[in-house]
Amino acid sequence: MTAPTPWPRLRRDLVAILRGVRPDEVEAVAGALAEAGFEAIEVPLNSPDPFRSIEGLARRFGAEVLVGAGTVLEPDDVDRLRDAGGRLMVSPNVEAAVLRRAVPLGLVSLPGVFTATEALAALRFGASALKAFPASVLGPAGLAAIRTVLPAGTVMAAVGGVSEADFAAYSAAGFRSFGLGSSLYAPGDPPAAVAAKACAVVAAYDAVFEGGSP
Repeated sequence: MTAPTPWPRLRRDLVAILRGVRPDEVEAVAGALAEAGFEAIEVPLNSPDPFRSIEGLARRFGAEVLVGAGTVLEPDDVDRLRDAGGRLMVSPNVEAAVLRRAVPLGLVSLPGVFTATEALAALRFGASALKAFPASVLGPAGLAAIRTVLPAGTVMAAVGGVSEADFAAYSAAGFRSFGLGSSLYAPGDPPAAVAAKACAVVAAYDAVFEGGSP
C-alpha cells in the first residue's frame, strides 16, 4: 500500500490561493508571489481554464514552488491535476475517493475539515495535512481543541477569513500554516498589487515566526 506524501518542509508555510485568476495573467502573478517568498500556489478549479493555468505554473515554477489545484471535488480532476504537472491537491471537504486517488499519484493533499471527525477521517484516507476551513469561524482556540485529538505532528493550516493580522493569535495557539485568498489576491489584481500584499504577508510572517524555517 502506498504511503501518503508528507507535507513538504517549506521555509514559510503559506499557500497563496488565486481564485479567479486567468491563464494569461497567472504566471506574472505567481512570479510576484515567488519573488516575495511564497513556495506554494493553488489555482482553484472554479477559476477560468484552471488546468491551463496550472500547467503553465508547473512548467515555469514547478522546481521551486509547490503548484496545485484547489476546490478538487472529483477523482478525475486529481488525474487532470497530475497530468498538468501539479503536485498539490486542495479540497474544501473530505472525499475518500479523491484522497485515495491522490495517494498513489504522489500528490500532496490538503483536504478541508471543520470537526475532529472530519480531521481523523481525512488522515485515515491519506491526507498529507489538514485545511481547517473556515478557520475564522473556529478561531485559534477551536483549532487547538481539535488538534488535541490528532496524531502528533499533524500539520493543520488555517484557511478562510485569515490574513497576516491573525498570525500572532494563531502562533500563540501553536499554528504556523496558512492559506491566504482574498486578503492576498482578488481577480484582476495586477502583479504589482499582489507583490505589495505578498511582501507585507511575508514580513508579518517572519516577524511572528522569526524568519520562517531554515
